[in-house]
Amino acid sequence: MKLVDQPINMTVGNLWGNIWQLSWPIFLIMILNFFVGFTDIYVAGLINPEVQAAVGFVGQIYFLIIIAANAISIGTIAMVSRAVGSNDYQRALEISKQSLIFSAVIAIGLTIPGLFFPEEIISIAGFPPNIREISQTFLKIFSLALGPTYILIISNAVFRATGEVKKPLFTMFIVSVINIIGDFALVFGVFSFNGIGYMGIAFSTALASTIGMGINLLLFTLRRWRSLYTSPWSISSDTVKKIINLGWPAALVQFAWNAGSIVLYNILGRLGAASIPALASISNGLRIEAIIYLPAFALNMAASVLVGQNLGARNADRAEKLGWKIASSGVAITSLMALIIFTQAESFASLVTNDQAVLEDTTSYLKFNMLSEPFMALSAVLGGSLQGAGDTRGVMWVIIIAMWFIRLPLAYIFALILGYGATGVWAAMITSMMVQGMLMALRFHKGHWKKLKVD
Repeated sequence: MKLVDQPINMTVGNLWGNIWQLSWPIFLIMILNFFVGFTDIYVAGLINPEVQAAVGFVGQIYFLIIIAANAISIGTIAMVSRAVGSNDYQRALEISKQSLIFSAVIAIGLTIPGLFFPEEIISIAGFPPNIREISQTFLKIFSLALGPTYILIISNAVFRATGEVKKPLFTMFIVSVINIIGDFALVFGVFSFNGIGYMGIAFSTALASTIGMGINLLLFTLRRWRSLYTSPWSISSDTVKKIINLGWPAALVQFAWNAGSIVLYNILGRLGAASIPALASISNGLRIEAIIYLPAFALNMAASVLVGQNLGARNADRAEKLGWKIASSGVAITSLMALIIFTQAESFASLVTNDQAVLEDTTSYLKFNMLSEPFMALSAVLGGSLQGAGDTRGVMWVIIIAMWFIRLPLAYIFALILGYGATGVWAAMITSMMVQGMLMALRFHKGHWKKLKVD
Protein backbone atom coordinates (compact mmCIF):
# COMPACT_ATOMS: atom_id res chain seq x y z
CA MET A 1 0.00 0.00 0.00
CA LYS A 2 1.35 3.40 -0.98
CA LEU A 3 1.04 5.82 1.91
CA VAL A 4 0.09 9.27 0.58
CA ASP A 5 2.44 11.92 2.02
CA GLN A 6 0.41 15.08 1.50
CA PRO A 7 -3.03 16.43 2.40
CA ILE A 8 -5.80 15.75 -0.10
CA ASN A 9 -8.12 18.62 -0.98
CA MET A 10 -11.74 17.44 -1.18
CA THR A 11 -13.25 20.78 -2.13
CA VAL A 12 -13.24 20.17 -5.88
CA GLY A 13 -14.08 17.33 -8.22
CA ASN A 14 -16.94 14.85 -8.44
CA LEU A 15 -19.02 14.59 -5.25
CA TRP A 16 -19.38 10.81 -5.40
CA GLY A 17 -15.69 10.49 -6.25
CA ASN A 18 -14.73 12.49 -3.15
CA ILE A 19 -17.05 10.41 -1.00
CA TRP A 20 -15.60 7.16 -2.31
CA GLN A 21 -11.97 8.27 -2.08
CA LEU A 22 -12.34 9.14 1.59
CA SER A 23 -14.82 6.44 2.60
CA TRP A 24 -13.33 3.15 1.45
CA PRO A 25 -10.19 3.23 3.65
CA ILE A 26 -12.28 4.32 6.64
CA PHE A 27 -14.74 1.52 5.90
CA LEU A 28 -11.90 -1.01 5.93
CA ILE A 29 -10.75 0.41 9.27
CA MET A 30 -14.26 -0.09 10.64
CA ILE A 31 -14.22 -3.70 9.39
CA LEU A 32 -10.93 -4.27 11.21
CA ASN A 33 -12.39 -2.75 14.40
CA PHE A 34 -15.39 -5.03 14.05
CA PHE A 35 -13.28 -8.16 13.82
CA VAL A 36 -11.30 -7.10 16.88
CA GLY A 37 -14.49 -6.53 18.90
CA PHE A 38 -16.03 -9.76 17.61
CA THR A 39 -12.90 -11.72 18.48
CA ASP A 40 -12.86 -10.27 22.01
CA ILE A 41 -16.42 -11.38 22.68
CA TYR A 42 -15.95 -14.72 20.89
CA VAL A 43 -12.86 -15.64 22.91
CA ALA A 44 -14.60 -14.50 26.10
CA GLY A 45 -17.53 -16.77 25.23
CA LEU A 46 -15.18 -19.73 24.88
CA ILE A 47 -14.25 -19.20 28.53
CA ASN A 48 -17.70 -18.69 30.12
CA PRO A 49 -20.76 -16.35 30.06
CA GLU A 50 -19.44 -14.40 33.07
CA VAL A 51 -16.30 -13.33 31.19
CA GLN A 52 -18.41 -12.54 28.13
CA ALA A 53 -20.71 -10.32 30.21
CA ALA A 54 -17.70 -8.63 31.86
CA VAL A 55 -16.11 -7.84 28.48
CA GLY A 56 -19.26 -6.05 27.36
CA PHE A 57 -19.76 -4.23 30.65
CA VAL A 58 -16.14 -3.08 30.99
CA GLY A 59 -16.23 -2.05 27.35
CA GLN A 60 -18.76 0.60 28.34
CA ILE A 61 -16.48 1.83 31.14
CA TYR A 62 -13.51 1.90 28.77
CA PHE A 63 -15.41 3.92 26.18
CA LEU A 64 -16.29 6.32 28.99
CA ILE A 65 -12.60 6.72 29.87
CA ILE A 66 -11.56 7.51 26.28
CA ILE A 67 -14.31 10.08 25.84
CA ALA A 68 -11.82 12.94 26.06
CA ALA A 69 -9.72 11.46 23.24
CA ASN A 70 -12.73 11.07 20.98
CA ALA A 71 -13.91 14.59 21.81
CA ILE A 72 -10.48 16.07 21.08
CA SER A 73 -10.40 14.15 17.81
CA ILE A 74 -13.74 15.65 16.76
CA GLY A 75 -12.53 19.18 17.49
CA THR A 76 -9.27 18.40 15.72
CA ILE A 77 -11.00 17.15 12.58
CA ALA A 78 -13.28 20.20 12.45
CA MET A 79 -10.35 22.62 12.75
CA VAL A 80 -7.74 20.77 10.69
CA SER A 81 -10.15 20.03 7.82
CA ARG A 82 -11.16 23.72 7.68
CA ALA A 83 -7.47 24.70 7.58
CA VAL A 84 -6.77 22.24 4.76
CA GLY A 85 -9.85 23.45 2.86
CA SER A 86 -8.51 27.01 3.03
CA ASN A 87 -4.97 25.84 2.03
CA ASP A 88 -3.48 26.87 5.39
CA TYR A 89 -1.35 23.77 5.96
CA GLN A 90 0.89 25.42 8.56
CA ARG A 91 -2.19 26.06 10.71
CA ALA A 92 -3.22 22.43 10.24
CA LEU A 93 0.16 21.32 11.61
CA GLU A 94 -0.11 23.63 14.61
CA ILE A 95 -3.60 22.40 15.50
CA SER A 96 -2.43 18.79 15.18
CA LYS A 97 0.49 19.38 17.54
CA GLN A 98 -1.69 21.04 20.16
CA SER A 99 -4.19 18.19 19.99
CA LEU A 100 -1.48 15.59 20.55
CA ILE A 101 -0.04 17.47 23.53
CA PHE A 102 -3.43 18.07 25.12
CA SER A 103 -4.54 14.45 24.68
CA ALA A 104 -1.35 13.12 26.26
CA VAL A 105 -1.87 15.29 29.36
CA ILE A 106 -5.49 14.16 29.71
CA ALA A 107 -4.52 10.49 29.32
CA ILE A 108 -1.96 10.68 32.11
CA GLY A 109 -4.54 12.22 34.42
CA LEU A 110 -7.12 9.51 33.69
CA THR A 111 -4.71 6.61 34.09
CA ILE A 112 -4.38 7.14 37.84
CA PRO A 113 -7.97 6.41 38.98
CA GLY A 114 -8.20 3.37 36.68
CA LEU A 115 -5.05 1.89 38.19
CA PHE A 116 -5.62 2.70 41.85
CA PHE A 117 -9.41 2.75 42.25
CA PRO A 118 -10.78 -0.01 39.98
CA GLU A 119 -12.85 -1.57 42.77
CA GLU A 120 -14.62 1.68 43.53
CA ILE A 121 -15.28 2.42 39.84
CA ILE A 122 -16.69 -1.05 39.21
CA SER A 123 -18.84 -0.84 42.34
CA ILE A 124 -20.30 2.56 41.40
CA ALA A 125 -21.10 1.28 37.92
CA GLY A 126 -23.34 -1.38 39.44
CA PHE A 127 -21.65 -4.52 38.12
CA PRO A 128 -23.25 -7.81 39.27
CA PRO A 129 -21.14 -9.32 42.12
CA ASN A 130 -20.18 -12.44 40.18
CA ILE A 131 -18.31 -10.51 37.49
CA ARG A 132 -16.75 -7.71 39.58
CA GLU A 133 -13.34 -9.32 40.07
CA ILE A 134 -12.99 -10.06 36.35
CA SER A 135 -14.08 -6.53 35.51
CA GLN A 136 -11.58 -4.93 37.90
CA THR A 137 -8.74 -6.83 36.26
CA PHE A 138 -9.82 -5.70 32.80
CA LEU A 139 -10.08 -2.08 33.94
CA LYS A 140 -6.57 -1.99 35.44
CA ILE A 141 -4.98 -3.41 32.30
CA PHE A 142 -6.88 -1.07 29.99
CA SER A 143 -5.81 1.88 32.15
CA LEU A 144 -2.15 1.05 31.55
CA ALA A 145 -2.69 1.57 27.83
CA LEU A 146 -4.62 4.85 28.04
CA GLY A 147 -1.66 7.02 26.94
CA PRO A 148 -0.92 5.02 23.78
CA THR A 149 -4.63 4.72 23.03
CA TYR A 150 -5.15 8.49 23.24
CA ILE A 151 -2.19 9.24 20.96
CA LEU A 152 -3.38 6.58 18.50
CA ILE A 153 -6.89 8.08 18.35
CA ILE A 154 -5.70 11.67 17.86
CA SER A 155 -3.02 10.85 15.29
CA ASN A 156 -5.52 8.83 13.25
CA ALA A 157 -7.93 11.78 13.39
CA VAL A 158 -5.23 14.15 12.13
CA PHE A 159 -4.50 11.94 9.13
CA ARG A 160 -8.22 11.61 8.33
CA ALA A 161 -8.76 15.37 8.51
CA THR A 162 -6.05 15.97 5.90
CA GLY A 163 -7.42 13.23 3.65
CA GLU A 164 -4.46 10.89 4.27
CA VAL A 165 -6.74 7.99 5.14
CA LYS A 166 -4.34 5.27 3.94
CA LYS A 167 -2.04 5.99 6.87
CA PRO A 168 -4.53 5.13 9.64
CA LEU A 169 -5.67 2.18 7.51
CA PHE A 170 -2.11 0.82 7.50
CA THR A 171 -1.72 1.41 11.23
CA MET A 172 -5.06 -0.11 12.19
CA PHE A 173 -4.41 -3.19 10.05
CA ILE A 174 -1.28 -3.90 12.10
CA VAL A 175 -3.10 -3.08 15.35
CA SER A 176 -6.00 -5.40 14.49
CA VAL A 177 -3.80 -8.34 13.50
CA ILE A 178 -1.84 -8.06 16.75
CA ASN A 179 -5.04 -7.75 18.80
CA ILE A 180 -6.77 -10.74 17.20
CA ILE A 181 -3.77 -13.05 17.35
CA GLY A 182 -3.05 -11.85 20.87
CA ASP A 183 -6.56 -12.75 22.06
CA PHE A 184 -6.05 -16.42 21.24
CA ALA A 185 -2.34 -16.65 22.03
CA LEU A 186 -2.43 -14.84 25.38
CA VAL A 187 -5.68 -16.42 26.60
CA PHE A 188 -5.12 -20.04 25.57
CA GLY A 189 -1.36 -20.12 25.01
CA VAL A 190 0.83 -20.99 22.05
CA PHE A 191 3.75 -23.39 21.72
CA SER A 192 5.34 -23.64 25.20
CA PHE A 193 3.45 -20.62 26.55
CA ASN A 194 0.41 -21.77 28.57
CA GLY A 195 -1.62 -18.56 28.38
CA ILE A 196 -2.89 -16.24 31.10
CA GLY A 197 -6.64 -16.81 30.78
CA TYR A 198 -9.18 -14.04 30.41
CA MET A 199 -6.56 -11.36 31.21
CA GLY A 200 -5.08 -12.04 27.78
CA ILE A 201 -8.04 -10.28 26.14
CA ALA A 202 -7.13 -7.01 27.85
CA PHE A 203 -3.36 -7.41 27.44
CA SER A 204 -3.68 -7.99 23.69
CA THR A 205 -5.64 -4.74 23.36
CA ALA A 206 -3.04 -2.83 25.38
CA LEU A 207 -0.14 -4.25 23.36
CA ALA A 208 -1.81 -3.52 20.02
CA SER A 209 -2.60 0.09 20.97
CA THR A 210 0.97 0.73 22.06
CA ILE A 211 2.39 -0.60 18.80
CA GLY A 212 -0.18 1.41 16.82
CA MET A 213 0.90 4.59 18.59
CA GLY A 214 4.52 3.85 17.69
CA ILE A 215 3.66 3.38 14.01
CA ASN A 216 1.81 6.70 13.78
CA LEU A 217 4.62 8.54 15.53
CA LEU A 218 6.97 7.14 12.89
CA LEU A 219 4.61 8.25 10.12
CA PHE A 220 4.85 11.78 11.49
CA THR A 221 8.55 11.74 10.55
CA LEU A 222 7.58 11.77 6.85
CA ARG A 223 8.23 14.89 4.80
CA ARG A 224 5.22 17.13 5.39
CA TRP A 225 4.78 16.18 9.06
CA ARG A 226 8.43 16.35 10.11
CA SER A 227 8.11 19.85 11.51
CA LEU A 228 5.96 18.43 14.31
CA TYR A 229 9.21 17.21 15.86
CA THR A 230 11.54 20.03 14.82
CA SER A 231 9.42 22.95 16.05
CA PRO A 232 8.95 23.71 19.79
CA TRP A 233 6.38 21.60 21.67
CA SER A 234 4.83 24.38 23.71
CA ILE A 235 1.16 24.64 24.54
CA SER A 236 -0.91 27.31 22.78
CA SER A 237 -3.70 28.21 25.15
CA ASP A 238 -5.68 29.87 22.35
CA THR A 239 -5.67 26.78 20.12
CA VAL A 240 -6.39 24.44 23.01
CA LYS A 241 -9.35 26.59 24.06
CA LYS A 242 -10.78 26.35 20.55
CA ILE A 243 -10.33 22.57 20.55
CA ILE A 244 -12.04 22.40 23.95
CA ASN A 245 -14.87 24.64 22.76
CA LEU A 246 -15.58 22.24 19.92
CA GLY A 247 -14.79 19.11 21.89
CA TRP A 248 -16.67 19.54 25.16
CA PRO A 249 -20.14 19.03 23.64
CA ALA A 250 -18.79 15.91 21.90
CA ALA A 251 -17.35 14.76 25.23
CA LEU A 252 -20.67 15.35 26.94
CA VAL A 253 -22.43 13.43 24.16
CA GLN A 254 -20.18 10.43 24.59
CA PHE A 255 -20.36 10.66 28.37
CA ALA A 256 -24.15 10.81 28.21
CA TRP A 257 -24.28 7.92 25.76
CA ASN A 258 -21.84 5.65 27.57
CA ALA A 259 -23.17 6.53 31.01
CA GLY A 260 -26.62 5.79 29.63
CA SER A 261 -25.38 2.46 28.31
CA ILE A 262 -24.03 1.62 31.76
CA VAL A 263 -27.44 2.47 33.24
CA LEU A 264 -28.98 0.22 30.61
CA TYR A 265 -26.64 -2.59 31.67
CA ASN A 266 -27.60 -1.85 35.27
CA ILE A 267 -31.29 -2.25 34.41
CA LEU A 268 -30.55 -5.59 32.77
CA GLY A 269 -28.50 -6.56 35.83
CA ARG A 270 -31.66 -6.22 37.97
CA LEU A 271 -33.53 -8.97 36.15
CA GLY A 272 -32.60 -11.61 38.72
CA ALA A 273 -31.81 -15.01 37.25
CA ALA A 274 -32.30 -13.60 33.76
CA SER A 275 -29.64 -10.90 34.23
CA ILE A 276 -26.54 -12.84 33.09
CA PRO A 277 -28.13 -14.11 29.83
CA ALA A 278 -29.47 -10.59 29.20
CA LEU A 279 -26.09 -8.95 29.85
CA ALA A 280 -24.28 -11.49 27.68
CA SER A 281 -26.87 -11.06 24.92
CA ILE A 282 -26.52 -7.28 24.73
CA SER A 283 -22.74 -7.73 24.56
CA ASN A 284 -23.20 -10.27 21.77
CA GLY A 285 -25.88 -8.24 20.02
CA LEU A 286 -23.78 -5.08 19.98
CA ARG A 287 -20.83 -6.97 18.50
CA ILE A 288 -23.00 -8.45 15.75
CA GLU A 289 -24.81 -5.14 15.23
CA ALA A 290 -21.40 -3.58 14.71
CA ILE A 291 -21.46 -5.17 11.24
CA ILE A 292 -24.13 -2.63 10.34
CA TYR A 293 -22.33 0.19 12.09
CA LEU A 294 -19.35 -0.29 9.75
CA PRO A 295 -20.61 1.62 6.69
CA ALA A 296 -22.61 4.08 8.79
CA PHE A 297 -19.69 5.22 10.91
CA ALA A 298 -17.23 5.07 8.03
CA LEU A 299 -19.53 7.52 6.23
CA ASN A 300 -19.85 9.50 9.49
CA MET A 301 -16.09 10.07 9.53
CA ALA A 302 -15.96 10.83 5.80
CA ALA A 303 -18.82 13.31 6.13
CA SER A 304 -17.09 15.25 8.91
CA VAL A 305 -13.95 15.75 6.81
CA LEU A 306 -15.76 16.53 3.55
CA VAL A 307 -18.14 19.04 5.15
CA GLY A 308 -15.29 20.65 7.11
CA GLN A 309 -13.01 21.06 4.11
CA ASN A 310 -15.78 22.48 1.91
CA LEU A 311 -16.83 24.98 4.57
CA GLY A 312 -13.16 25.96 4.83
CA ALA A 313 -13.26 26.63 1.09
CA ARG A 314 -16.41 28.74 1.65
CA ASN A 315 -18.60 26.35 -0.33
CA ALA A 316 -21.52 25.69 2.01
CA ASP A 317 -23.88 24.54 -0.74
CA ARG A 318 -21.47 21.82 -1.82
CA ALA A 319 -21.07 20.81 1.82
CA GLU A 320 -24.84 20.44 2.20
CA LYS A 321 -25.15 18.35 -0.97
CA LEU A 322 -22.37 16.07 0.26
CA GLY A 323 -24.11 15.67 3.63
CA TRP A 324 -27.40 14.52 2.12
CA LYS A 325 -25.74 12.28 -0.49
CA ILE A 326 -23.63 10.52 2.13
CA ALA A 327 -26.67 10.13 4.41
CA SER A 328 -28.78 8.58 1.64
CA SER A 329 -25.99 6.13 0.87
CA GLY A 330 -25.71 5.18 4.53
CA VAL A 331 -29.44 4.58 4.92
CA ALA A 332 -29.61 2.43 1.79
CA ILE A 333 -26.62 0.25 2.67
CA THR A 334 -27.66 -0.11 6.30
CA SER A 335 -31.24 -1.06 5.47
CA LEU A 336 -30.08 -3.89 3.21
CA MET A 337 -27.69 -5.24 5.84
CA ALA A 338 -30.34 -4.98 8.57
CA LEU A 339 -32.79 -7.00 6.47
CA ILE A 340 -30.26 -9.81 6.10
CA ILE A 341 -29.52 -9.96 9.83
CA PHE A 342 -33.21 -9.74 10.73
CA THR A 343 -34.09 -12.78 8.62
CA GLN A 344 -31.10 -14.78 9.92
CA ALA A 345 -30.99 -13.50 13.49
CA GLU A 346 -30.67 -16.89 15.19
CA SER A 347 -27.90 -17.99 12.85
CA PHE A 348 -25.90 -14.86 13.61
CA ALA A 349 -26.52 -15.24 17.36
CA SER A 350 -25.26 -18.83 17.28
CA LEU A 351 -21.88 -17.57 16.07
CA VAL A 352 -21.10 -16.04 19.46
CA THR A 353 -22.76 -18.36 21.99
CA ASN A 354 -23.73 -21.97 22.64
CA ASP A 355 -25.74 -21.19 25.75
CA GLN A 356 -29.47 -21.60 24.99
CA ALA A 357 -30.71 -18.75 27.20
CA VAL A 358 -28.10 -16.35 25.82
CA LEU A 359 -28.91 -17.51 22.28
CA GLU A 360 -32.61 -16.71 22.70
CA ASP A 361 -31.97 -13.26 24.18
CA THR A 362 -29.37 -12.41 21.53
CA THR A 363 -31.78 -13.42 18.76
CA SER A 364 -34.49 -11.25 20.29
CA TYR A 365 -32.08 -8.31 20.57
CA LEU A 366 -31.15 -8.57 16.90
CA LYS A 367 -34.72 -8.82 15.62
CA PHE A 368 -35.79 -5.75 17.58
CA ASN A 369 -32.81 -3.53 16.83
CA MET A 370 -32.65 -4.23 13.10
CA LEU A 371 -35.88 -2.23 12.79
CA SER A 372 -34.14 0.98 13.85
CA GLU A 373 -30.92 0.67 11.82
CA PRO A 374 -31.95 3.04 8.97
CA PHE A 375 -32.55 5.75 11.59
CA MET A 376 -29.20 4.92 13.19
CA ALA A 377 -27.46 5.47 9.83
CA LEU A 378 -29.31 8.74 9.27
CA SER A 379 -28.29 9.99 12.70
CA ALA A 380 -24.68 8.82 12.39
CA VAL A 381 -23.98 10.34 8.99
CA LEU A 382 -25.74 13.66 9.50
CA GLY A 383 -24.23 13.84 12.99
CA GLY A 384 -20.80 13.50 11.41
CA SER A 385 -21.64 16.27 8.95
CA LEU A 386 -22.74 18.56 11.78
CA GLN A 387 -19.62 17.81 13.82
CA GLY A 388 -17.39 18.50 10.82
CA ALA A 389 -19.12 21.85 10.55
CA GLY A 390 -18.47 22.55 14.21
CA ASP A 391 -22.09 22.11 15.34
CA THR A 392 -21.12 19.75 18.15
CA ARG A 393 -23.70 21.32 20.48
CA GLY A 394 -26.57 20.49 18.16
CA VAL A 395 -25.47 16.86 18.00
CA MET A 396 -25.10 16.88 21.78
CA TRP A 397 -28.69 17.89 22.43
CA VAL A 398 -30.16 15.43 19.95
CA ILE A 399 -28.34 12.46 21.49
CA ILE A 400 -28.93 13.48 25.10
CA ILE A 401 -32.66 13.83 24.48
CA ALA A 402 -32.82 10.43 22.75
CA MET A 403 -30.83 8.60 25.44
CA TRP A 404 -31.84 10.22 28.72
CA PHE A 405 -35.38 11.41 28.04
CA ILE A 406 -36.58 8.52 25.89
CA ARG A 407 -34.42 5.37 26.00
CA LEU A 408 -33.64 5.07 29.72
CA PRO A 409 -37.07 6.01 31.12
CA LEU A 410 -38.79 3.65 28.69
CA ALA A 411 -36.30 0.85 29.42
CA TYR A 412 -36.92 1.16 33.17
CA ILE A 413 -40.69 1.23 32.73
CA PHE A 414 -40.89 -1.59 30.19
CA ALA A 415 -38.32 -3.91 31.81
CA LEU A 416 -38.83 -3.45 35.56
CA ILE A 417 -42.23 -1.87 36.13
CA LEU A 418 -44.24 -3.58 33.40
CA GLY A 419 -42.16 -6.74 33.67
CA TYR A 420 -41.20 -7.24 30.01
CA GLY A 421 -37.58 -7.89 30.98
CA ALA A 422 -34.89 -7.72 28.30
CA THR A 423 -37.53 -7.40 25.57
CA GLY A 424 -38.68 -4.13 27.15
CA VAL A 425 -35.14 -2.78 26.98
CA TRP A 426 -34.86 -3.70 23.29
CA ALA A 427 -38.17 -1.92 22.59
CA ALA A 428 -36.94 1.22 24.34
CA MET A 429 -33.73 1.15 22.31
CA ILE A 430 -35.43 1.11 18.92
CA THR A 431 -37.91 3.82 19.91
CA SER A 432 -35.17 6.21 20.98
CA MET A 433 -33.07 5.56 17.88
CA MET A 434 -35.98 6.39 15.57
CA VAL A 435 -36.50 9.70 17.37
CA GLN A 436 -32.75 10.42 17.28
CA GLY A 437 -32.55 9.92 13.51
CA MET A 438 -35.48 12.24 12.82
CA LEU A 439 -34.17 14.98 15.14
CA MET A 440 -30.70 14.85 13.56
CA ALA A 441 -32.17 15.20 10.07
CA LEU A 442 -34.21 18.20 11.22
CA ARG A 443 -31.11 19.84 12.72
CA PHE A 444 -29.12 19.42 9.51
CA HIS A 445 -32.02 20.64 7.35
CA LYS A 446 -32.31 23.92 9.26
CA GLY A 447 -28.77 24.84 8.15
CA HIS A 448 -27.52 26.82 11.17
CA TRP A 449 -24.25 24.88 10.90
CA LYS A 450 -23.31 26.73 7.68
CA LYS A 451 -22.60 29.96 9.58
CA LEU A 452 -20.49 28.57 12.44
CA LYS A 453 -16.87 29.63 12.91
CA VAL A 454 -14.41 27.14 14.38
CA ASP A 455 -11.10 29.04 14.19
